[in-house]
Amino acid sequence: MLGAAATLTGEKVLARSEEEYDTVTDNPIVISTWNFGLDANKAAWKVLKSGGTALDAVEAGVRIPEADPRVNSVGYGGAPDRDGHVTLDACIMDHKYRCGSVMAIEHIMHPISVARLVMEKTPHIVLAGEGALQFALENGFKKENMLHPEAEKAWKEWLKKAEYNPVMNAENKGYHKKKDPMPGSKTNHDTIGMLAMDARGNLSGACTTSGLAYKMRGRVGDSPIIGAGLYVDNEVGAATSTGVGEEVIRIAGSHLVVELMRQGYSPEKACKKAVERIIKCNPEVAKKAQVCFLAMNKHGEHGGYALHPGFVYALRDKNTEEMMQPKHIYQE
Repeated sequence: MLGAAATLTGEKVLARSEEEYDTVTDNPIVISTWNFGLDANKAAWKVLKSGGTALDAVEAGVRIPEADPRVNSVGYGGAPDRDGHVTLDACIMDHKYRCGSVMAIEHIMHPISVARLVMEKTPHIVLAGEGALQFALENGFKKENMLHPEAEKAWKEWLKKAEYNPVMNAENKGYHKKKDPMPGSKTNHDTIGMLAMDARGNLSGACTTSGLAYKMRGRVGDSPIIGAGLYVDNEVGAATSTGVGEEVIRIAGSHLVVELMRQGYSPEKACKKAVERIIKCNPEVAKKAQVCFLAMNKHGEHGGYALHPGFVYALRDKNTEEMMQPKHIYQE
């Protein structure tokens, strides 16, 4: 467990300074995408309820699905690209506009922690590919085989026809059923995005994914791109996205949601406006592809919106632990 004033980065624990704290609200909250967000939120909540920072909480939270083989769109359970390589993307952002990202990193169980080290130990924001792996290994991370046997089996079956046809909301199917080894056997396109506010009223967010199943080698979606898959502004709120990343990148989706909240929109209405922008920019793709946004404002109010039905998000605060089902534009 991460302590109230510490963060796990690789093999080390680094002290946090009190200057990172602002005003006390005593109202911590964490939200995250999809059913696997429930388990992620539990880990994040352990940090928040002990007085820890939102930054520590989101890192601890998303590390759970990164290591869970049942989650076939994140980390160890993630589907490979069409050549059989598991390439991972992640980013993290705190209440001081500090951010870090890794793209197309291989062989590392927890890319979110590497992203945090990029933020804290380098003058850069993004490291990619072999450079990101080199940085991780130099900082104590272990090189591991990230192709889980179940994911490898599914990939080899896919190779027989090699048809690229991602299925909406595959991530949301079966994860809560402990008898199911994986949350969905079909190709998918989703991530975990997590937003948290700690007891001092500070916001942070994290996003981590294995990306589109059977994608072209080198493809990177919205998840590790600050302003697309994640954005945090401690004066206003934070937002994250899930779904087909190309459509989110086109509109700098998470940044758009935050700016809409700055204009006075509620989290739900800001997410809806962003979804409508997706439709305006690419109406034919929007009819077939799933894109969802999730947001929290500075008051701890939260909400989401999706193109299509099926999107859910997990909520945890001192009174509640439940799944939320946001509204959507299109009907089934």
